[in-house]
Amino acid sequence: MNKTDKILIAGAAGMVGSAIMRNLLSQGFRNIIGTYNRNVPEKLESVRYYMINLMDNHACSELFKEEKPDYVFYAAAKVGGIVANNTYRAQFLYENLVIQNNVIHTSYLSQVKKLLFLGSSCIYPKNAPQPIKEEYLLSGALEYTNEPYAIAKIAGLKMCENYNLQYGTKFISAMPTNLYGPNDNYDLQNSHVLPALIRKFHEAKVSGAPNVTIWGSGSPLREFMHVDDVASAVVFLMENYVGNQFFNIGWGKDISIRELASLIQEVVGFQGPLIFDNTKPDGTFRKLLDVTRLTELGFTPRIALREGIIRTYDDFVKKYA
Repeated sequence: MNKTDKILIAGAAGMVGSAIMRNLLSQGFRNIIGTYNRNVPEKLESVRYYMINLMDNHACSELFKEEKPDYVFYAAAKVGGIVANNTYRAQFLYENLVIQNNVIHTSYLSQVKKLLFLGSSCIYPKNAPQPIKEEYLLSGALEYTNEPYAIAKIAGLKMCENYNLQYGTKFISAMPTNLYGPNDNYDLQNSHVLPALIRKFHEAKVSGAPNVTIWGSGSPLREFMHVDDVASAVVFLMENYVGNQFFNIGWGKDISIRELASLIQEVVGFQGPLIFDNTKPDGTFRKLLDVTRLTELGFTPRIALREGIIRTYDDFVKKYA
């Protein structure tokens, strides 16, 4: 990408979209367009923002006609934690399919140079061998609670793959592991485990609560990656890869929920004991990505988990606490 190329970030108000924005601006890119829907982004200088519902195909088409972007980062999605995924199953499937269909197809019609589609590690079978290689896609049944979201993301990945095959486009798909960082969602009903724990421990510390209760046994293993590392990875892919493979993005290391809770407890400074509620579900026992394909291309993440949690908690205190 040249510094003067026009770059569109779909979902610029979200955690990943805003991280991609920061990454590009730090490298001197200035011709950037950001879309958002309900969440208003921290508007940055030299970025043109459009409030647009990407489910509206006409509005999406008009945006591309007006701006004619050279590159597109697709970071727009309806997202949520295990409760939201399992409660709003139809919405998660329908809305994600419609948004990505509009952006990917309009990118093809507009002859963008390259598009990068962001999915999720939930695309893989529930009982996939660990660590999970890209080749394991569609080799078994999905985790039921987030099956609709996973199906939508698989469809987006396959859409990019097959547009490349039929139309000669240069669309890339990347599947990140569990993400955290600035602009995360801290709603206890709809957030993921790491931001939910940050909020729980902070509120317990402030209120002087005697303990903190955590869902499940604490035994499941999860991999986490700071969103600024993910942004670096997707910009790296956009600049260094042309082909029809898709890529896992992660650390290639995991940690138990119990260890994660203890680490966040230490960073936040909560002194009380932890109670693990074994009546609540654990979910999949382990989800660790094999990141060999990305590593061999030349990318390595930099923000270790403890450092990333410290940064994230600082951001939480400044913006939300």
